[in-house]
Amino acid sequence: MKATIAPAGAPEEKTIRGIHPVHPAQLAQATEVIRESFATVAAEFGLTRQNCPTHTSFITDEALRAQCDAGWAMYGLYDDTRLVGVVSLSDEGDGVYKLHNLAVLPGHRRKGYGKQLLDFCKARAIELGGRKIAIGIIEENAVLKNWYAANGFVHTGTKIVERLPFTVGYMEWEG
Repeated sequence: MKATIAPAGAPEEKTIRGIHPVHPAQLAQATEVIRESFATVAAEFGLTRQNCPTHTSFITDEALRAQCDAGWAMYGLYDDTRLVGVVSLSDEGDGVYKLHNLAVLPGHRRKGYGKQLLDFCKARAIELGGRKIAIGIIEENAVLKNWYAANGFVHTGTKIVERLPFTVGYMEWEG
């Protein structure tokens, strides 16, 4: 990623560390963060545009905009003025929120940014009246499954989806 962005209204020269809503003008940069972050997963599990065209590593600006248009709230984590992580939350009704696109750029991992984004989403869901956050992951990704478990998520099941070259695992966190 070459450019840096700041939330609307924030001067570029100021340090804006923290988590802020991603604004429509920042969607292209958020798409880059998501693709670059999920590319490591795609490589690890052999996912390609041919065998898994809907994997998050291949998300387009249009698909991300459609998610926002569908009501997904997107947040970005900034290290100074640079967008280095993103996450989305959707209200699924009945106090349940779903976590989507949790991504931290590979060069910024192991700094606690993923946990910051996850903790932010937990607090935000509770603030909005939620009682639960649900996620879907690649079941075979033991490292990710263990990370979510260490952060309070419980495995709730799996599903085989014919068009996907992996098993979908489901986990939930209750606040």
